Parts: sequence; C-alpha cells; structure tokens
Amino acid sequence: MIFQNIFDKSLAQASYFIGCQAKGEAIVIDAQRDIDIYIDIASKNNLRITHITETHIHADFLCGSRELSARTGAQIYLSEEGSKGWLYEFAHIGLKHSDKIHVGNLSLEVIHTPGHTPESISFLLTDHPATDKPVMIFTGDSVFVGDVGRPDLLEKSVGLAGTQVEGAKDMYRSIQNFAKLPEYLQIWPGHGAGSSCGKSLGAVPSSTIGYEKIRNWAFQFENDEQGFVDYLLEGQPEPPKYFAMMKHLNKVARPLLTEVPKHPKLSKLDFLHAYHNGIRIVDTRDKVIFEQGFIPGSINIQGNKSFATWCGWILTFQEQFILIASEHEIEDLTRKLMRIGLDNMYGYFSGVEDLDFKLETADVIDIETFKQLIKNEDTQIIDVRNASEYQAGHIKGAENIFIGTMKNNLDKISKAKHVLIHCQSGDRAAIAYSILKDEGFEKLKNFSGGINEWIKNNELVK
Repeated sequence: MIFQNIFDKSLAQASYFIGCQAKGEAIVIDAQRDIDIYIDIASKNNLRITHITETHIHADFLCGSRELSARTGAQIYLSEEGSKGWLYEFAHIGLKHSDKIHVGNLSLEVIHTPGHTPESISFLLTDHPATDKPVMIFTGDSVFVGDVGRPDLLEKSVGLAGTQVEGAKDMYRSIQNFAKLPEYLQIWPGHGAGSSCGKSLGAVPSSTIGYEKIRNWAFQFENDEQGFVDYLLEGQPEPPKYFAMMKHLNKVARPLLTEVPKHPKLSKLDFLHAYHNGIRIVDTRDKVIFEQGFIPGSINIQGNKSFATWCGWILTFQEQFILIASEHEIEDLTRKLMRIGLDNMYGYFSGVEDLDFKLETADVIDIETFKQLIKNEDTQIIDVRNASEYQAGHIKGAENIFIGTMKNNLDKISKAKHVLIHCQSGDRAAIAYSILKDEGFEKLKNFSGGINEWIKNNELVK
C-alpha cells in the first residue's frame, strides 16, 4: 500500500493519496483544487488514480475532485446521506452507510458520521493482503486531533436556521459510535491546527481512537448530551465570509481549472491603466515593507500562510484584482487563491518603487507612544482580533471590531478622533490600517506590537 498525507499549510487542510501497488490503482480523498500534486504522486509510483471521494461538502476550500476526475477519468464517489435538500448536484456514484469502495486490494468502508454536516462520512481503510481488520479511519471534519468539527456552519454561513443545535446532537451520537471503534485505529482528519472548521484543533497530523478517548474533550461527555452540545457550540469563531461561496460551489456544477493558471506580469503602463480604472490592488509584501511606501488605496494582505483566508474575508468573487508580488512568489499565491476559488486575478505587478506618483507611508507607533495617546479623550482604540480573543483579555478602553467584518462596521469608527488600531502581533492590524486608509480615515495610527507587546509590562482586562 502507498499512503501519503498532503497538507496545505495555508488552509490547514489535509487530503490523502492511497494506492494499491499490486493492482496499480489509487484513490484520493478530499483533493485540493491544484491537482498536479496527485498526478505527480501517481506517476512516480506507477499508479492510476481510479477513484476520487470526499468526506462532505466542504466550506473552507474549493475541492478539486472534479478537476482530478477530468484529468484522470476516475470515478467520483460522494455521500448521499443526510438531508435531501443538501446533496451534491453533479454526476457521481452515491455512497451510503456501510457501502464499500474497492481500490485494488484495499477497501474503504463508509461510515455515516453526521454532525459537522448532515451528509458527512468517514472511511475505514483495510489493507486486505495484510489483514482483514481496518487500520485507518479518514474522518474528514468529524473527529480532529483534540477536537471535533463545528456544527454551526450551515446556519452561520448558509443561513439554514436551527441546524447548529441538531448538528451538535448528531455529533454527540457520532462520537459515541466512534468510541466503539478499535482503539488501535489511526485517525487521519481533514484539518489541523489553524483551520476555522473547529476551535481547538491539535497540531500533530494524526492520532488513534484510543488516544483521542483519553485527551479529546468530546469523548468525555459519555452520558451528558446537553453538556456536550453546550460546550461544542460555545465560543466557535466567526466563519470566514467566503465559506458560504465554498459551500455553494462544492455542491453544484461549476467551471473547472485543471491547470494552475498563468497570470500576466503587468508593465507599468498596463498597471497604471488598470489602477486608474479602479481595479482592486492587493499588496502581498511584508507589512514592514508596505508601511514604508504603498500605493494609495491598496490593501496589505501579506503572502504568508494566512493569505488565502484573509483574501477570502476581504475580496469578493465578482471583482477583479491585481497582486503586488514578485515573479518568484506568484505561482504560490495563485495556488493559494485558486484553492478558495478566487480566480479573477487581472495580473501582478512588481515595480512599486518605479511608479511616477507619491507613495503613502503608514503611521506606525511604538508602545510608549501608544501609552501616551490612549490617555487622550479624542482617541479611539480599535482591537481588530476576533471576539473570543478580545473576551479572553484586552486593553482597557479598546473596542472590538473584527478585521473580517470591519467594512460592515465603519460607522462605529470615528473620523473625528485619533484612531489607534492593534491586533495580536501586527499582521491583522496591517490589513485594517490599509482598509481604513482606503476608506478615508486620516487620523489613523497602527500600534503594530499589539497585545503580545502590551502584556510584557501591562495587564489585560477580561
């Protein structure tokens, strides 16, 4: 058996390539949209991808099952469990509880594990030449290392009222069934730490049923369904804005991208023409470099592992945009964007310093200046972290306006006052600063050290 875990750090998303060497067949579970990695693994191991499947209709990334099927001719196997009103709407082979997929000498048994979503399924893998007992379970967003999948996304992202409580009850029953599985079974989940599909995911890639029964909070509510439901729903972070679109696009027929697109490098003339015609500019440079000179109206979303998530919060799926990025970075950034369906890139530009107009600079302040300014009555402190971070501890007098929803809450920020923004360590504050500058806020300062620097010598309010 060939087994490979493909982990996308930018979305903390795991997909799996499993192959039978004896028969030359392979299956891919929860493929990312840039599918060349699976084609390459198959080629290097003399395997054919013959089967493709998903654990559920995903919310946090655009699944590449259809792209992979178009390239390989492999059949797609998808859940037909759960609500009749929430099923896949494109051609596939349906799966029900206890069904089996045979990939050469391997078999994957379907287990219906609702909770995160009604149609969620897991796969019990058996390597029959070695044993007739299962050795691995691929849990999708049901059981993570240290956590379980959140059941509130259909209600919060898609607007299906009342589904989060029912989902939490379904998850409780699924966990009771998980606990009956052999303790030696390896758990391979759909996400790791950093994903928005849970609230306390572990950083290690896999676990076992036995270990999770000891350390995972969800297995500690054996006879307390209501306690489980309350704990599961409490403190779930706000789902990124793009989740609703992912749910839709992963459910319906849509245009496919079977190759990573090649976006043009814009000349200065082409860039200026697009810029003056109002195309959105996303500057992916490091925040420190951005602060020293940036194009007026541009938004600073650094090209790090959180790039796709913040683009999904800030950009829309209808607008075109240009990236400020170097030539050696553009392929990686393109992959990150296509994984969440942001395909409207007009091009990219690298020559910010060569433009024939004055760049703006950011007003970044240190902690001593921040301490002095917060004493003034005409100052407004804005904490752009999420609600749970703010509630865990914040600077006295700070108001919480989450960066992801800031554009919907501009009326809460005063243009008459000196506005001081901060986050945990500076990255989100850099995004917020660029958004507010674009919205015409002039009395604006960025305390880039954030909470991390503040707590070294000061207390937080809880």
